[in-house]
Amino acid sequence: MKKESAETGSVKIIPLGGLEQIGMNITAIEYGDSIVVVDCGLSFPEEEMLGIDLVIPDVTYLKENVDKVKGFVITHGHEDHIGAIPYVLKDIKVPVYATRLACELIKSKLEEHEMLDMVKLKEVAYSEKPIKLGDFKVEFIRTNHSIADAAALAITCPAGTIVHTGDFKVDYTPVYGEPIDLQRFAELGKKGVLAVMCDSTNAMRPGFTMSEKTVGATFDKIFTDNSSSRLIIATFASNVDRVQQIINSAVKFNRKVCVEGRSMVNIIKVAEKVDYLKIPDGTLIETDEMKNYTPDQIVLITTGSQGESMAALSRMAASLHRKVSIQPGDCVVFSSTPIPGNEKSVAKVINELGMKGAKVIFQDTHVSGHACQEEIKLVYSLLKPKYAIPVHGEYRHLVAQKEVVMSLGYDKDDIFIVKSGDVIELSEEKAEVVDKVQTGAILVDGLGVGDVGNIVLRDRQNLAENGIIIVVLTLEKYSGNLVAGPDIITRGFVYVREAEELLEEANTVVWNSVQDCLDKRISDWSKIKNTIKDELSEFLWKKMKRNPVILPIIMEAQM
Repeated sequence: MKKESAETGSVKIIPLGGLEQIGMNITAIEYGDSIVVVDCGLSFPEEEMLGIDLVIPDVTYLKENVDKVKGFVITHGHEDHIGAIPYVLKDIKVPVYATRLACELIKSKLEEHEMLDMVKLKEVAYSEKPIKLGDFKVEFIRTNHSIADAAALAITCPAGTIVHTGDFKVDYTPVYGEPIDLQRFAELGKKGVLAVMCDSTNAMRPGFTMSEKTVGATFDKIFTDNSSSRLIIATFASNVDRVQQIINSAVKFNRKVCVEGRSMVNIIKVAEKVDYLKIPDGTLIETDEMKNYTPDQIVLITTGSQGESMAALSRMAASLHRKVSIQPGDCVVFSSTPIPGNEKSVAKVINELGMKGAKVIFQDTHVSGHACQEEIKLVYSLLKPKYAIPVHGEYRHLVAQKEVVMSLGYDKDDIFIVKSGDVIELSEEKAEVVDKVQTGAILVDGLGVGDVGNIVLRDRQNLAENGIIIVVLTLEKYSGNLVAGPDIITRGFVYVREAEELLEEANTVVWNSVQDCLDKRISDWSKIKNTIKDELSEFLWKKMKRNPVILPIIMEAQM
């Protein structure tokens, strides 16, 4: 941002991720020579991203302006808000500010990446004196969500105050902690708010989101109705309040609790360490100890509520789990709603569980952690912003929030539906999209970050769909004569023993194309390889309507 824009009293908001999708949330807010970054999340790979583990945001803009970046401020401890921190902070070494539980979860990630000494991590309390970061002051305000210590952020600079709600809902009876600080929202509204960036996830749903506490009564009923069964309950690892309610019911009904799934074990360990999870002594047992108890004495809390193929519940359903086998009479509870796109995976796991004789409960054991329409209206009514910028959602969610805000009397020109990379410049006089910066997704595959791009993904897709054919032949060094081969090796194309005739024909096609090149005295190996690829590809397409990856290998022999 140019220095003169500070003199005109304008501030820039630059979403670098988190729009057009639910995940990978990261937003830069810039004034003068200062940038603060809200959240630093990842997203999980889509089905066509074969072999990819994680997707993180492209932060080229922050790297180009690294001297301006004063710090990262984190709204809460979910993966789509903190998961990219170890990757991004390798290049951008600035402090990270977060509330207690988020701080501990970030610390756990940094330890895993051996980066704890590299990153200055600072714990922030609600309503304490705002943090000064360059030209900005940032205040953390208590909200409610499906994880403890969620915060909205009031980010103030000379151009005005921007409120970022983070992921939130209005819960008057939270399982842990106190209700959302609506009073502070009202106080900010009286002083004047330039813009609100508000969670749009549930903007299509009318009414209010139910309190997390209502799930507790549902669990009690499930424990009562299935008193003779082993209970296996799948939920999000990060939903500490949900885990607490399962533990409460287990204690009430004299059941031992064991935990499966790496992320679940890690988060429970962190939450218990900071006293956000109350587990009476003697309640938790190791999975190996389950054999010492009858099914009606056990409840197993596990990951895999979204049907993820490598999660603990999916492995149990597919008989791949080393320690837990699904038995007839087990009762499996899905305490979550499938994220859009995961419905097929969840249905597959439910079917596999059913085939093993398990009873599956899929309804009434989940409430959302996001605000519905009436809560969104309440927040806007209290904050009274000049401009509205819907965030955290797919395009349809952002549009739904725009309609909700317009129902409060806002002019459509004061509501901005933007894309990742858009630069919105705001002042008391006007607001407009003035520029676009580089954004995108960087793919993480094992230890490789960004080394897998669209071309590699396309090749993986082609290999997955069509298989590969390797053609190996040997040419004599000086004469160029064919001395061995061609031999054809296939993987993922056809079962060799059942396609001997086809492969013999393919071998003849390759032999003829090689001889044709040699007869024409073509000595350039790349041309010979291209000829093999073209003619074999044409033959296979005519014969089978398939287009495998063809990889010719020419070796040289000295006779």
